[in-house]
Amino acid sequence: MLKNIFFELTSKYTHEQQLIQILWEEIEKKYSHSSRHYHTLTHLESLILQLEEVKEQISDWDTVLFAVFYHDIVYKATKSNNEEKSAELAAKRFSEINFHQKKITVCTSMILATKNHLQTGDADTDLFTDADLSVFGQSWHQYETYLKQIRKEYSIYPDIIYKPGRKKVLTHFLEMSRIYKSKYFYEKLEIKAKENLLRELKLLT
Repeated sequence: MLKNIFFELTSKYTHEQQLIQILWEEIEKKYSHSSRHYHTLTHLESLILQLEEVKEQISDWDTVLFAVFYHDIVYKATKSNNEEKSAELAAKRFSEINFHQKKITVCTSMILATKNHLQTGDADTDLFTDADLSVFGQSWHQYETYLKQIRKEYSIYPDIIYKPGRKKVLTHFLEMSRIYKSKYFYEKLEIKAKENLLRELKLLT
């Protein structure tokens, strides 16, 4: 599914099928790396499924889709600049396919917005970052699976380092007036998300 979506999307901006294949193979390789357990191709599929539920509310579907494919293309548990590096690589790849410069700027801004998931005032960006956090509002069983996957990605760190860092992340979201910026995701997931985050926080103490 992902490959077909990417090829159809990218073919709107370049007719170089070999280039599209190379770009897809890069995405597939990055998201399938052995160090990844949550930030995988499955995560991208989940985002697209979530966003398809609100597609009629999105003004620039292509730009949002590109943001999905590239928002975690650079992901190293030991680094704190993954979003910046992902946006940088995305801009380079978008230029190769002649994506519109204004849209490149918008798309890289979307990617950078996943660093803190704060309100941006841009409807497309808020829907995109909300979808990125949709796992927070799933059933506890699904959330618990996510927790285990994240812990594996950060397995380089012992609990004495991981737990305080994770608590900081959870506190960041719990102290927000609302986790989800859009009406759709707020009404659908907000209550359950806060329940899950609080439950995890208790497990870390």
